[in-house]
Amino acid sequence: MAPQRCCVLEVGSLRAGYGAIEILRGVDLTVGAGEIVALLGSNGAGKSTLNNNISGLYRPFGGTIRFDGTDIAGVASTRIVEAGLIQVPEGRRVFPNLSVRDNLELGSYRRGKPKRAQNLERVATLFPRLRERWMQPAGTLSGGEQQMLAIGRGLMGEPRLLILDEPSLGLSPLLVEEMFTLIGRLNTDGLALLLVEQNVVQSLAIAHRAYVLENGRIALSGKASELAQNPELRKSYLGH
Repeated sequence: MAPQRCCVLEVGSLRAGYGAIEILRGVDLTVGAGEIVALLGSNGAGKSTLNNNISGLYRPFGGTIRFDGTDIAGVASTRIVEAGLIQVPEGRRVFPNLSVRDNLELGSYRRGKPKRAQNLERVATLFPRLRERWMQPAGTLSGGEQQMLAIGRGLMGEPRLLILDEPSLGLSPLLVEEMFTLIGRLNTDGLALLLVEQNVVQSLAIAHRAYVLENGRIALSGKASELAQNPELRKSYLGH
């Protein structure tokens, strides 16, 4: 397991929701420098609500969110991106009418402009299929290629922490395998990742630590290797 040198992200007693409806009921979570932390949970558990509050898309009801030691709860999402906390959202959300290259360049709009050319080359090396489709409209790419593009766009902003929201959703088993291999490579290069997933087995295989979110609360947490053997988790998510 990678040593947890310091906390890049610290979420404490976070309460959040929409309107008068409270979804998160006191969530505590940390991501250390150089870690992959998996956030697991079924649909409706509150994973996207947590992402959206960390990323500044919503203002939490209470609690703290600290990034690199600075309180970012309720801070504008643009400033959070500028600080280096970048989310790759569920559903890819590429700009369908823009080329692959233009989509990638937009990833450096708020952060990473000085090294845009260098980062474009890095993304093209990570994803050779994107280089082959450089000027192709993003909307004509396959689902797997769009996921590569969404991650590549996130990397263009030179993240210090990258949140991946359901990166394996809708992909074929072969592409899922490729996606998790890629996540491991990014982490080997020193990038801290918060991996938000329903794919329990492969997430626990690659993560250093994990949290299980149920009904807006953290139900289980610990080393990923230990959680993989937890009988409660195996029964709830793996059927045995």
